[in-house]
Amino acid sequence: MDEELLTRAAGAIGEAEALVIAAGAGMGVDSGLPDFRGPQGFWRAYPPYQKLGLAFEDLANPRWFHDDPALAWGFYGHRLALYRRTTPHAGFGVLRSIAARMAHGAFVFTSNVDGAFQRAGVDATRVCEVHGAIEVLQCTEARCRGLWSAEGVEVDVDEASFRARPPLPACPRCGAMARPNILMFGDWGWDSSRSDEQGARLEEFLRATRSARTVVIECGAGTAIPSVRRFSERLQAGGATLVRINLREPEGGSIGLSSGAKDALAAIAARLPALR
Repeated sequence: MDEELLTRAAGAIGEAEALVIAAGAGMGVDSGLPDFRGPQGFWRAYPPYQKLGLAFEDLANPRWFHDDPALAWGFYGHRLALYRRTTPHAGFGVLRSIAARMAHGAFVFTSNVDGAFQRAGVDATRVCEVHGAIEVLQCTEARCRGLWSAEGVEVDVDEASFRARPPLPACPRCGAMARPNILMFGDWGWDSSRSDEQGARLEEFLRATRSARTVVIECGAGTAIPSVRRFSERLQAGGATLVRINLREPEGGSIGLSSGAKDALAAIAARLPALR
């Protein structure tokens, strides 16, 4: 990593009064989660899907919960178990320590559905999961509204085929097939109410800190699904300093660090006197 850029990043963070943490899929790679970048990356993690010719974008589609629920819950059930047993890497702790130094604290905006920030001790009321969360379920029947926790829900997945064995998660109200409260591709049935409430709290935080010196630390957000990058750049256009940490695509921020999140955050922390 470039020493001058690290020093500039640490300086901007040290002077800031408010922190926005923006995180994409790359944030979880340092925790040991698979890198789904491109079909080959996805198929390395899920070989049976290569035989079927199904990429991530094909499987992350709500139609499977109607057409082939065992396939759908095999995919999401395996991810649910994987996320639950994955420990967030040390970079999450660095971000919490940085936030504690800020007059206004921090707010998280993430496209990740793994709940890692909450497991890392971040206040759940300061997290906006723009694409939903795997630990929250909804009904597949459009007329049956309402969300519920996936706590206690376990899906038995055949590790050879990545198909789920019955019983599959069902709606506690009507008994229809349940699905994760995650925004999928071509998803007109996603219940966005929880994410909308989180987004409203985020906008309230941004309004309250409009006159504060704000720094955005963006970690692992790529251009393939640019939700997080666009959000960060919107704040940058409004005057915030954007520290973009991305191993492959660090361009476009106020300061771009070509690195994984864990290493970059550790290097920044080493340059912040209060965190040494």
